[in-house]
Amino acid sequence: MGSLPTLHFAIFPFLSQGHIIPLLHLSRLLRLRSAAVTIFTTAANSPPICAALADTDVSVVELPFPQHIQGLPPGVENTQNLPSNSFFIPFAKSTKLMQKSFEKALQTLNPPVSCIISDAFLGFTLHSAHKFNVPRLVFFGVGAFPSTMYQVLGREKPHAAAASLDEPFPIPGFPGLELTMNDFEPPYNEVAPSGPYVEFMEEQLASMAASHGMIVNTFYEMERRYVDYWDSKIGPKIYCAGPLCAVAPPRTAEEKLYVRFLDEKLAEGRPVLYIAFGTQAEVSPEQLREIALGLERSGVSFLWVLKSETVEFCPNFEERVRERGIVVREWVDQLEVLKHEGVCGFLSHCGWNSALEGITAGVPILALPFMAEQHLNARFLAEELGVGLRIMPTGGSVRGHVVAEEVERVVRELMCGERGAEARRKMAECGGAARGAMKEGGSSMGTLDLLIDEISGRRSRP
Repeated sequence: MGSLPTLHFAIFPFLSQGHIIPLLHLSRLLRLRSAAVTIFTTAANSPPICAALADTDVSVVELPFPQHIQGLPPGVENTQNLPSNSFFIPFAKSTKLMQKSFEKALQTLNPPVSCIISDAFLGFTLHSAHKFNVPRLVFFGVGAFPSTMYQVLGREKPHAAAASLDEPFPIPGFPGLELTMNDFEPPYNEVAPSGPYVEFMEEQLASMAASHGMIVNTFYEMERRYVDYWDSKIGPKIYCAGPLCAVAPPRTAEEKLYVRFLDEKLAEGRPVLYIAFGTQAEVSPEQLREIALGLERSGVSFLWVLKSETVEFCPNFEERVRERGIVVREWVDQLEVLKHEGVCGFLSHCGWNSALEGITAGVPILALPFMAEQHLNARFLAEELGVGLRIMPTGGSVRGHVVAEEVERVVRELMCGERGAEARRKMAECGGAARGAMKEGGSSMGTLDLLIDEISGRRSRP
């Protein structure tokens, strides 16, 4: 009896850094399990992908990005290069025009494609999977908690009776859990949401529901309650395969200014707060000024990664804090920074990738969400898990302007206070569980093996 055909996974990430990076880690894991892996992307996104996978034999196929799309600036092939978030829908919709070139490329794969793993935003790949008679797995780049909460909100509408955006209401099926409409991104916090983004997401969710399953970058022990609910009441089945950042290969050590800074502060016995808000969040100069003033007044040492070319929102800020804080405008290896022994806190927008990197490194999180599902992530981290604290806006709402006094107070509490010490203890436990899930014999690795066996079973049937 001959050996089974080699499995071949076709992986198609959405064209956004936060969506691409975890799927590169997943590609490594699948390749280590003797599966062939091909990643599909565009010419502009290909170089960093190829560089990240240079030590593997994962294949990268370039597809042409649609040209002359109405409402979309020419030459943009990644969401991080969009002028603003208002361009997202035209960009996301344009990816549907890649279906023909994707399927043409699938025909050339050797061995033939066994399974398509595509981002949830690329719903058209379900039709491609049907054409090639292979299963489609959806990769969803957020955790089980926000995914489940949005589904419950849309189906059960527990917010219908709430008198205001900030009035707590109970979540059906989850005793003791209360949320507010402001925990959800507009327009989804409306009773009958509508608009272009809602229409786009409904299309993607319909494709997801008809898929074989959903790979989620999380681990079962952390989100058991929400994974079980999803599997029993929503579907398709969740495969917990994370945190995928735990298998990121170490980078070649480079002499960087920020690394020297961290080393110096460690030698001085001064713990450092790391601050980064991702690539997509649009933070106003006024809000950045309050954050800067709060950091200055807190007295803690910090490393702030900032997209802005200047800090004109707070004149002379860098000069005033130069003995204990630095602002970095170059690319930073965030996971390596978080793993540095001197980093003892992470002021984050609570994007899911950043949250998982903080958890994997065991660094407690100071939550300051801005957009998308980040407010729910902040709730989950600070209140459900207790692995961090939250900076709150004025006026008692979870949304709005954060003032310097609040930043100063909570930064000090995280770095020096009792609540920070408790968050650090809980994060150490959670981080250990996260790393354990990604070891051989861990829950996420076992789930990945189960998934591979399922796909192999499909291939072995006549």
